[in-house]
Parts: sequence; structure tokens; C-alpha cells
Amino acid sequence: MTMKRRAFLTGLLAATGLIAAPARARALRHLVIQESLVAGFQYHDGPAVFGRITVGQRIDLVREADNRFDRRAVRLDWQSHTLGYLPRIENTAVAQMLDRGERLTATISDRREDGAPWQRLVVRVTRSESLA
Repeated sequence: MTMKRRAFLTGLLAATGLIAAPARARALRHLVIQESLVAGFQYHDGPAVFGRITVGQRIDLVREADNRFDRRAVRLDWQSHTLGYLPRIENTAVAQMLDRGERLTATISDRREDGAPWQRLVVRVTRSESLA
């Protein structure tokens, strides 16, 4: 049986419900939740590892509900190094989403050589969802 004929018959049988539809690669869209500077960058491991960080690298979002300074704190870790936090005035939505168990992704979206230490890195937080 040729591939075209097999695909036709599989589609026909799936449409009638006699067999399960073939698995398809799911198309995803990435919704940007927020983009922020890294708060407290200069007080953590950021300056020591800055030279190794590149745009596009993944950042771990770590929820710190027991943080004594901010109950909505979201720590930003890169390769087991704490870079800082999402800014307190911008972390509510991400903290709530993490508390609900939503899967979010964070990446470095900008890296600046000059300027104040707290303006060196920009982090983008996204959520992926299926288009199917």
C-alpha cells in the first residue's frame, strides 16, 4: 500500500470513529506574560556570571512564597546561580500563575554591557499554549 493510500484510509477510518486519529505535531504559540529587568541583580550571583550569560538562555523561575520581604517573590536562577528576582511591583501575575501550577518559561531577552547593575539583564516570561 502506498503512503498516500494509507494516509487516506487512516483519515477516513479516523473520521468515522473506527480508529483513533493519528497523532499530529501540535502547533504552539508563546504568549508573553511579562518582560522585566532583574531586581537585585547586583546583590546576588549576577555580576560574577554576567560574562557567561547570553540572550536566549533559559532562566528558572523559583516561587518563594515564604520570602520575608515579598510574599509574591519569584527568584530567577541561571545554572544554579541566583541572578535576582522579578521586580516586586511586577511579579503578581507570574506568582499567581506559578501558584496555580501553570508552566511558564523564562529566557534572557536582553543583555546590556553598560548602565547601572540593575539594568544589565532583561528577562521575558512566556506561557505556551496549543493552537489545536
